[in-house]
Amino acid sequence: MSTNEVIRVGPIEVRFLLEASQTAGNQTMFEFRVPSQARVPVPHSHTAFDETLYGLDGVTTWTLDGQKVRVGPGEVLFIPRGHVHQFENPDAEDARVLSVITPGLLGPQYFQEVAAVLSGGGPPDVQKIIEVMQRHGLRPALQATA
Repeated sequence: MSTNEVIRVGPIEVRFLLEASQTAGNQTMFEFRVPSQARVPVPHSHTAFDETLYGLDGVTTWTLDGQKVRVGPGEVLFIPRGHVHQFENPDAEDARVLSVITPGLLGPQYFQEVAAVLSGGGPPDVQKIIEVMQRHGLRPALQATA
């Protein structure tokens, strides 16, 4: 896969800049665009990797362990493994965020599989999305509130 390929997951666009094969598995890095009013509906945690976010454009609002954190240009948010989080962009401007995953256990395949479930026609099959999440080291926290 080319690192320039854009993966569309619902309204969100993901573009990998570094894959695990390029970093000896130490990290993956991708940027993602979150349109205005977009939201990731399933709070989740990561079982075996940490995520560091860096705001590029606009503002995303993250709920991390029940606390709201706004990440704008030049701001950083660290999400340790095991901590429940989700994000949204309630603002009028689209946002763009850089994500670094350490170690590099989350790759393009995760986003491609979720995109395939979402493009299946009809309402999203939440159970299939949860299965994809679990297969790639994400633990859904459906009982959590945003």
